[in-house]
Amino acid sequence: MKTLIEKYNVPGPRYTSYPTVPFWDETSFSKEKWISSFKKSFKESNSSEGISLYIHLPFCESLCTFCACHKYITKRHDVEEDYINTVLKEWCLYVDLVDEKPIIKELHLGGGTPTFFSAKNLNKLIKGILDIAIKHPNFEFSFEGHPNNTTQEHLKTLYNAGFRRVSFGVQDYNIKVQKAIHRVQPFENVEKVTKWAREIGYTSISHDLVFGLPHQTLKDVIYTIKKTKELSPDRISFYSYAHVPWVKGVGQRGFSETDLPANNEKRKLYEKGKEILTDLGYEEIGMDHFALKSDSLYKATKNKTLHRNFMGYTSSKTQLMIGLGMSAISDSWYAFAQNVKSVKEYQSIVNKGEIPIFRGHLLSNEDRLTRKHILNLMCNFLTSWENGEIQNLDFHLKLLKDLEEDKLVRIKPNGIEIPDYARPFVRNICMAFDKKLHKKKLQENLFSMTI
Repeated sequence: MKTLIEKYNVPGPRYTSYPTVPFWDETSFSKEKWISSFKKSFKESNSSEGISLYIHLPFCESLCTFCACHKYITKRHDVEEDYINTVLKEWCLYVDLVDEKPIIKELHLGGGTPTFFSAKNLNKLIKGILDIAIKHPNFEFSFEGHPNNTTQEHLKTLYNAGFRRVSFGVQDYNIKVQKAIHRVQPFENVEKVTKWAREIGYTSISHDLVFGLPHQTLKDVIYTIKKTKELSPDRISFYSYAHVPWVKGVGQRGFSETDLPANNEKRKLYEKGKEILTDLGYEEIGMDHFALKSDSLYKATKNKTLHRNFMGYTSSKTQLMIGLGMSAISDSWYAFAQNVKSVKEYQSIVNKGEIPIFRGHLLSNEDRLTRKHILNLMCNFLTSWENGEIQNLDFHLKLLKDLEEDKLVRIKPNGIEIPDYARPFVRNICMAFDKKLHKKKLQENLFSMTI
C-alpha cells in the first residue's frame, strides 16, 4: 500500500461536479443560457422530485486556517439583516421566472458560519424562502453549526422551521492542533450542542473530523474518534485536509508545510481512523463519510440512491439545485452557474434586480455521460456502459491499465468496479474518465492531493 500511495498521490479533483470548476468552458456560457437551462430543469423536475436549495452564509468571526471555503471575516453582526434581505431578493428573482411554486426537497445552510447569524434572522430567512414555496413530503433540511456559538435558540428555531439534520465541525480535540488551525473549541462545547440537538429532536447529527492537520499525530486521531463516539453522532465525516494555500492565500499559511504529516504518515491516520470507526459500528459511505445503519445516508447506500453534488453526499437526488448567496454554485443538470464571490458585489447586483452569476458551464451530451459514470463511481464504486456509449473507450481503458495491474480496479466487458480495499484511490480512477483533465496539462497547484 505504501508504494501505491507514493505512486498515485497526485493532484486531482474531488468530483463534487463534472466538469470540475477549473475546466468549465466560460466562453460559451451566458446568463441568458443559464436562465433557459434553469427553466427547462424546473419544468421537468419540480412537480416530480422537487428542487434543492443551498444557501451560503459567509460570515465568520475569526479565520480558521484549515478552511478552504469562501468566507468574510467580521465581528460586526449588523451585516446579517442586509445579507438575508439580499438572499431573499435573489430567491424571488428565481421564483419570478417560473409559473408554479417551487417544491423544496432539500435545503442546506452552509458557510462560513451559519450560526454567526442570530436565531431570529435565520428564522426570517427560512420563513421568507418558504412563504413562496412548498415543502416536499420527504423534505430534508440541514445546517452547519459551530459548537462555540450554536445556542439552544438556534437549534429550537431551526427545528421548528423543519430542520432535522445538523453538522458540527469538530476537526480534532488536541489543543496544539486546534491552535495551529485557529479553531479552539473544547470537547465540552461539542458535547453540549450535541446533547441539546438530540433533546430537541434532531434525527441526524453529524460530526466533521479532519485528518492530515498540522501537528496531528496518530494518537490525536485515536483520541478524537474515541471522544466523538462518547456522543454517538449518526454520521461522521472524516475528511482529508486539503492543503491549497495557493487558492485561499494567507489563511492556509498560518503554519509551515513541515508541520503537516507526510504522505504515508497521513494515510495511516485515515486507515486507523477507519478501523476504529468500523469497530464502533459505523459503515463507510462513499468517500470520507461514515454512518450508523439507522441513518438515511447508510440506507441510501444500500438502496443505490446515494447522490453527490456541490453540497457533498446526500441521501436523495434532485435534478435542480439552486445556490443562493455570495459564491454559491447552482446546478440545473444541463448547466452550472456560480455567483460572484464578493459580498459587496453580490448585494449590489441583486439589488439591481439581476441574478448575480459571473461564470458557468453548459454541459454537452458527452459531459453528462461522463458525469453519470463519475457519479456512479463516487457513490457506488462501480459503473457500466452500453456498447458505443463512451467515445474513445480504448483511451480510458488504457489510462485504467496501471490501476488494473495494481489491483485497484476490476475491468469487465462493459463496466468497472472498485474493490473495497481500493476505495482510497477512487479519485484516481475517476480521473481516467475525465477527458477535460487530460486535454489540458494538469497544473500542480490546481487541486489537492488525491490520497
